[in-house]
Amino acid sequence: MLTYRPGDPGYDEHRLGWQRAFDPRPALIAAAETTDDVRTAVLTARERDLPLAVQATGHGMIVPADGALLLKTTALTGIEIDPRRRTARVGPGTVWADVNRAAARFGLAGLAGRCSTVGVTGYTLGGGQSWLSRTFGFAADSVVSADVITADGDELTASEHEHPGLFWALRGGGGNFGLVTSLEFRLYEVPRVFSGMSFHPIERAFDVLDAYRKWALDEPEAMNTAVLLLRLPPSGHRVLAIRAFHLGDDGRRILAPLLEAAGPPLLDTFEMRSFPQASDATNGPDAPPMAVRQEIEMFHDLPDEALHAIVEAGAPDSPSAFVELRHWGGAMAHGDGPAGHRDVPFSVMAVAPGLPAADIVLDRLVARLDPYRSGGSFLTLLTDPARTATAFTPQNYARLAAIKRVWDPTNFFHLGHNIPPEDPK
Repeated sequence: MLTYRPGDPGYDEHRLGWQRAFDPRPALIAAAETTDDVRTAVLTARERDLPLAVQATGHGMIVPADGALLLKTTALTGIEIDPRRRTARVGPGTVWADVNRAAARFGLAGLAGRCSTVGVTGYTLGGGQSWLSRTFGFAADSVVSADVITADGDELTASEHEHPGLFWALRGGGGNFGLVTSLEFRLYEVPRVFSGMSFHPIERAFDVLDAYRKWALDEPEAMNTAVLLLRLPPSGHRVLAIRAFHLGDDGRRILAPLLEAAGPPLLDTFEMRSFPQASDATNGPDAPPMAVRQEIEMFHDLPDEALHAIVEAGAPDSPSAFVELRHWGGAMAHGDGPAGHRDVPFSVMAVAPGLPAADIVLDRLVARLDPYRSGGSFLTLLTDPARTATAFTPQNYARLAAIKRVWDPTNFFHLGHNIPPEDPK
C-alpha cells in the first residue's frame, strides 16, 4: 500500500477526484493495492481516530475528506465475467467502460451508468439508474453478493443467504455499512440496442415536453428515454434533444409521437449499436474533471408550470450544462431493495458547472419546481448530503438506520451520504 501525506510527491494528484467542487485536504492518503490494504486502512483509521473517506474515481464526492484518511481503491480493477451464469465480479476500482467491453464479448451487458468512467461499486451501492433500468431495474437490484470489510475490520460475504439484512442495505444504501472489496452482479443479454439522440430547435421544447409526459405513461419497458435541453457543440446553440435506449430494433416506430412533436431534426444519431457503442453514443463524450452542481427532483405529476420552468431554464451558458426530464417506472418499480422511490414516474435533473451565472439559473429552476416535486430524490444522483434521507421511503430509511446500528453502531462510515444508526432508545 502506498501512502501520501501533505507535502509528499503525489499527494495532490491522489487527493483530487473527478468532482472538483471541493479541494480536499486529507491527513493521510492510502492507495490500496490489495484487499488486505483496504482492511489495514480501516484499522488504521480507527486506531488513529481519523474519519475514513473512500474514493475510486471521485465522481460521487459530496463532502471534502479534510483531516481524514482517504482510501483510494482506484488500482483494484479486476473483472471476472461468467458467461454461463451471466454474472460479473469486479473490484472496487473498476469503471463501467471496462465492464461494458468485457461483457460485450459474450453479448452481455450490466446496468451501466450514463458516464462510462464512473466506478461500478459506488454507483451500484447508491442504487444505480441505468440506460436499461426500465427494462431490468436498478443496478442495485441485480447485485448477487458482496465481499465486505466491516467497521470492525471483519471480512465477510453478504448475499441473499448470508447476512441477508446487510445484503438488503447494501443494495441502495450507499457506503454506510462497510467497504465492498468485491461485487458480483447479474448481466443481461444485450447483443445490440437501438440508441442515440436526435436534436431539434429549442422552439419545440414545450410541445415535446408536453407530448413526453403523456407518451411516457404507455412507454414499453424495453424503452428508456429522456428529453433534454442543452447546448450543441461547437456552436453553443440551445437545442432540445430526445435521448433513447431501446432493447429492440423498432425504437424509431415507438418514438414516432415524440419525433413528430419535435419536427425535423437538426441532427439524428439513432441507429442499432453494440452496447458499449450505444452507451458512448447516448451519453456523448465523458466530461473532464470539473466543479459541477447537480440538482435532482422527483415528480408524480408535471403541470404546465413545471414544463415552462424547464423550458425557461434551458441550459446555462456552458457546453457541459443541461436540464433533463426523465421517465422512470418499468422494472424499477418492482425491486425489493431500499433504492429510490419506486412509485414516482418522473425526474428533473439540472447539471451545470459551478459558476455564478449557472447558480442563478439553477436556483430559479429549483424554486419554481418546488411546489410540484414529490420531496424524494435518488442517492446516486443526489449531491446534497443534507438531503440523504429523501433518497428513501420513510419505511426503508428506518430499516436502514436499524441495520446501521447492527453493523456500524459508532457511525464510523459517515463521510458522504450518511445514514446515522438508529437510536436504541
